[in-house]
Amino acid sequence: MKTFKRLLLSFSAFLVAFFGEIAVDIACGGEVDPYDYYVSYFHNNVQGDEYMPFAFTQMAYLYSEDDVESEAAINSREWSRYLEVKEQDVVKIMYGLDSATSAKLAIFNGRISTLPDSLQKNSFLTGLSKHKKALQYFLFAKQCEPFANVDFDPWDPMPRDSAGMSILAEKAVHLTKDTRDQFLKLRYAYQAERMFHFAGKHEDSKSVYETFIKKHKSASAVKGWALALYAGSTRRLGNPEESAFLFSKVFASNPERRVQAYRNYFYNSTPVNAALKYAQTDQEKANIWAINGFGNPEPDVESLINVYRYDPKSELNGALLVRAVNKLEQALIEESDVARISYNYYFAEDDRYGDSVKAVYRKNLNSIRAFALKLSEERKYPQPELGTLTAAYLSWMENKDSLALTYLSRLKPDKLSQRLQDQYRITELLLKAKNIKKGAAFNEHELLPALRWLDNKRFAENEVHVNQERFYGADPGSNRFSKTTRNFYQQILAPAYLTLGDTASAALAMAKGDQQLEVTGTNSLFKQFSYQTIVFWQRHLGPESMEHLLTYKNGVKGNGMRAFLATGLKQLNDDDFYELYGTTYLRTHQYDKAVAMFAKVSPGYKYYTPENWYAEDANSKLFSTPFIQTINDYPKRYEPAKTAVTKKTFASEMLRLQQLIVSDKKHAANYYYKMANAVYQTGYFGNSWYLISYSWSSYDNSMAPKYNYDADYKIARTAKTWYMKARNLSADPDFKARCTFMLAKCEQKEITSNTGFNLLYYWDKEDVKYQDFLSANYNNPYFKELKSRYSKTPFYQIAVGECSYLRDFIGKSTEVLSSGNKFKFR
Repeated sequence: MKTFKRLLLSFSAFLVAFFGEIAVDIACGGEVDPYDYYVSYFHNNVQGDEYMPFAFTQMAYLYSEDDVESEAAINSREWSRYLEVKEQDVVKIMYGLDSATSAKLAIFNGRISTLPDSLQKNSFLTGLSKHKKALQYFLFAKQCEPFANVDFDPWDPMPRDSAGMSILAEKAVHLTKDTRDQFLKLRYAYQAERMFHFAGKHEDSKSVYETFIKKHKSASAVKGWALALYAGSTRRLGNPEESAFLFSKVFASNPERRVQAYRNYFYNSTPVNAALKYAQTDQEKANIWAINGFGNPEPDVESLINVYRYDPKSELNGALLVRAVNKLEQALIEESDVARISYNYYFAEDDRYGDSVKAVYRKNLNSIRAFALKLSEERKYPQPELGTLTAAYLSWMENKDSLALTYLSRLKPDKLSQRLQDQYRITELLLKAKNIKKGAAFNEHELLPALRWLDNKRFAENEVHVNQERFYGADPGSNRFSKTTRNFYQQILAPAYLTLGDTASAALAMAKGDQQLEVTGTNSLFKQFSYQTIVFWQRHLGPESMEHLLTYKNGVKGNGMRAFLATGLKQLNDDDFYELYGTTYLRTHQYDKAVAMFAKVSPGYKYYTPENWYAEDANSKLFSTPFIQTINDYPKRYEPAKTAVTKKTFASEMLRLQQLIVSDKKHAANYYYKMANAVYQTGYFGNSWYLISYSWSSYDNSMAPKYNYDADYKIARTAKTWYMKARNLSADPDFKARCTFMLAKCEQKEITSNTGFNLLYYWDKEDVKYQDFLSANYNNPYFKELKSRYSKTPFYQIAVGECSYLRDFIGKSTEVLSSGNKFKFR
C-alpha cells in the first residue's frame, strides 16, 4: 500500500519525472535586467545627471559603476591649462598609449626628434620639451605608476614592492620641498603620499598630506584624490568613523571619484551619527545623510528630510526624491499578469509585497508627497516644479486622480525644463488612461497624440543602438522612453483590451510595446519581440485573433488606433506568423485550416524540435510520434528522427483521420482511438507536447488551466471525448479495455485540475487538497469500470504488468473510510 500511495500521485510517476527525467524544454528567458525589473514611469534622471550612479536599483549595488566625470579628462584639462597645450593631446599621452610606446616615453629626454613620428606633433610632448621641470615630474610620475597600478589577482597575489615605493616616496618629499612651482609641488606631494600609502606606511602618508596638501591653495582635483588616500590611511590606522566622514568629503568635492568614495564610506560600516560627529558645516552633514540615503534600498524619508534641512539648494534633494519615488513604484505599481517584466517572475508569487509591507510603502508615499510639496512651496530648491510634478505622480499611484490633476494644473508645461516637461506629459497620459486601467471602455483617439509623441521619443533614443541586436539593457539609463512606452502598451493598454475581450488588439499593443525603431527590416517573430510578447502571442491567441492580426499585418488604412498599433507588424516574418496561425488551428482541431496555414510556410522552415540538454549535440534532438498509446507517461517515449512528426505532417494525418471517420464509418472507432492518442500525447504529460505548446516547464502541471489549449495540454479533455466515442463505437472488449484505461488517465488529469492539488508540494499529508486528491483518485470511475468489466482482456493483463498504479489499485481490497477530511486505507 505504500507503493500505491506513492504512485497514486500520477500515472506517469510525475515527481520522478520532475527530478529525474531528461530536461526536455523548460520555458526560459533572459536573466533579470537589474535596470528593468519593476514597472516605472517616473524617469530616474528627471532631476539631472549629477548623481545618476546612485539611482535606485535593488538588484545591483550601484546603478552605474561609472562616475559622471572622467578623472582622465579632469587631469588632462589641468595639464593643458598649465602648459597651454591641447587637452586631447594630454589624454593621448597619459591615458591612450600602448605599453610599448609608454615605455619609450619613460626615457624621453625632451628631444622631439627621438620620438616616433606619430608623437612628434603632439602638443603636450612639445610643451614638456620646453618645460624641463614639468618633464622632470612627468618622468618621475612614470616611475611611480608601475608600483601603484599593480594588477591584483586574488588567486596569485603579487607582493607590493614596499621598499621601492618608500624610496620613491622619500624622493618625492624632497622634490616637493625643492619645488616652488605650486602646480608641480602639489603633484609631487601627491606622489609621495600615494607611495607611502601603498607601501603601508600610513603615518608617513598622512604626514605628507597634512604638511604639504591640506592647506595648499589650489582648486585642483588632485587635492580630492589626496584626501581619499588620507581617508584610507585613517581607516587603516583604526579610525573608521573619521575615515567615513573624510570619504563623504571626497564624495562631495570630486565627482570623478564619487563612486569610489561611496564604496569606501560603506566599507567603514559606520553608523550615520558616528560620521556626523566630525561634520562642521551644514553641507558636510547633508552629504553624509545623502550617502546613507543612496545606500538604503528600503523606504527612507529621514535622509530626504535631513539633506533638505542642511542643504535645500543641493541637487542631492532631487536625486533622493526621485530615488524614493522609484522605490515606491517597485512596491506599489503592480505588474500585469500578461506582461511581466521578467521571465523569472512568471513563476513567482503574484504578490511579491504583502499587505503589511505595502501599507508601510503607502504611508511613506504620503510622507514623500508632503516633502515634495514642501520643496515646491518653499522654492529653495533650484527646480521647485519637480516637487509639484512628483506630488502629481504619487497621487496617480495612489489612485487619487482629481488630486493629481490639481497638482498638474499648477504647472506650465512650456515653462518647464525638457526633462520635467517630458515627465509632465507622461504623467498626463497616465491620468488620461486611468479608465483603461480600470477595465472600462475608453476613448482610444484621445490617447493617440501622446502615444505618437512617446513613439518619437523612443525611436530617437534607439537610433544610437541601430547596430545592436538587443536594445534593453544595452546601456544603463539610455532607454528610459523605450521602457515607459513598453510599460504603457503592455502593462496598461494590452490588459485593458484583453479585459474587453479584444485579444487581437491586446496582441497589437504587446507588439507595439516592443517596436524600437520606426522602420526596420524583415524580422523573425521571435527576434522582433520581447520574451513577454512572445509568451502572450504563443499562449493567448486563437484563430479568430490571428485572422484579425493578418488583416492588420497586411495594412490598416486611416489614422486610428488600430492603424497606429499595427505599424510594427509589417516587418514580421511570414513563416513564423503562419506557423503560429496553423498552431492555433491544431489547438482547436480544425485540421483542414491548419493544413492550409502550414502550406503558406516556406518548405525549408525548421519546425521546433525539443532537445535533451544533457546529451551531446549530435544526439540532443528528441523526436516523437503522437499516434501511439503508452501505458505510462514516464519516461516519455521518443522515436528515431526518420519517424518524427512535425506540426505540418501532424495536421495532415489528423485531417486524414477526420475524413475517414465520415467516409469509412466501419472503422470509425479505430480512427477516433488514433486521434485520441495523438491529442493525448500533445499534452504536458505526452511526448508531443511541442505540437500545441511552445514551451514545457515543470511548473505547468501545478498551475490552473488558463489558456484555450489547456483543455488538451493540461486536462486531456478532447482525448477523453474521443476515447469515449471510440469505445462506444466498438464491440471488441480488448479495444474497450484500452479505451477505458486511457479514460482513467484522462480523468486523473481532471482530478489534478479540479482539486487544485500542487504536485510540487505533495508531501503535506494533512493538506485538504491532498486529501481531496487522494479521495478523487480512489474513486476514479474508469478504473473501477476497467476492473469490473475488462479484467479478462489481454490488454488488462498487460496494463497490470506495466502500470504499478493499476496493480496496486486492484491487488488488494481497498476501502476508504471517511472521517471529515481524514482518510484511512487498509
